[in-house]
Amino acid sequence: MLIITAKDYDEMSQKAARYIAAEILLKPDCLLGLATGSTPIGTYQELIRIHQQEGLSFQKVRTVNLDEYYGLPASHEQSYRYFMQETLFDHIDICPDNTHVPDGLTKDPQSYGKEYDELIVALGGIDLLLLGIGSNGHIAFNEPGSYFTAQTRLVDLNPNTIEDNSRFFESKDDVPRQAISMGMKSILDSKRIVILASGAGKAQAIKDMLEGPVDPMLPASILQLHSNVTLIADKAALALVQPD
Repeated sequence: MLIITAKDYDEMSQKAARYIAAEILLKPDCLLGLATGSTPIGTYQELIRIHQQEGLSFQKVRTVNLDEYYGLPASHEQSYRYFMQETLFDHIDICPDNTHVPDGLTKDPQSYGKEYDELIVALGGIDLLLLGIGSNGHIAFNEPGSYFTAQTRLVDLNPNTIEDNSRFFESKDDVPRQAISMGMKSILDSKRIVILASGAGKAQAIKDMLEGPVDPMLPASILQLHSNVTLIADKAALALVQPD
């Protein structure tokens, strides 16, 4: 795993955006896997700047998002479809039909998950996947204990995840208890993975991901076995990692 140290959140975001921009320049019709949450916001803002000021085009780019809260319509301000529109898609020249976010209102999550995985394969597989990491080591909404062979599916959110995400809602009681999440298999099938981490709150998870055993109780640890992973993290998130 390649580790790139950034001095702070802004530098982390700029470096990540350059990785994604380079992927688009090399393959204009690439399939990007995209994350939500607070960590990638700066990366998306920098991509918007590169598009507006440097002419990076997203016209042929396709995207698939990692997850969506179950039970929230796309119009809900805390849905991840809404997040992606507000944070990135509405500010670049991407074709709306080329953006894919899981449907949080599907009536048949099992069948829908299979269809979402089939969509990823039909689009040629994910060329570059942008990941964050939860304080408990989850990636997407693959919580501790998730099978490494799991497909896209309906998952129950860990209490730790609910607590972490409650800052986006009026109260913890408003946080959905389930989500549609891309499975570990599709994540591991991605050709290239960029994982972001910022702040001291992610330091233990990063240490365990890098130095601990590969263990389903820390889902991100499986990334040790992927052949092309780049971790871009600020100094606070890397504070517990032993230098080589």
